[in-house]
Amino acid sequence: MSKVTLHYKILAPFDDAMAEAISQSGGVFGLERVLLNRSMDGLLVDYDASRLTLEQVESVLAGLGLPLARVVVESSEGVLAG
Repeated sequence: MSKVTLHYKILAPFDDAMAEAISQSGGVFGLERVLLNRSMDGLLVDYDASRLTLEQVESVLAGLGLPLARVVVESSEGVLAG
């Protein structure tokens, strides 16, 4: 397994529909974790890169109705981040 973590900013006010979409993401093959941050304006998404591509992950998230923009995070030495 090759785990990748992506960071996303939520582009609309958080609501019940988004909470339901995040809940539904748990049933998607290859998505390991979708976690809402404490300020409820962003998501951390862990996925198995041996099962899904970045494009597939973003397609799934968009298909769930999540209005997101990926945030590029500087990686530390020896750590991969998306």
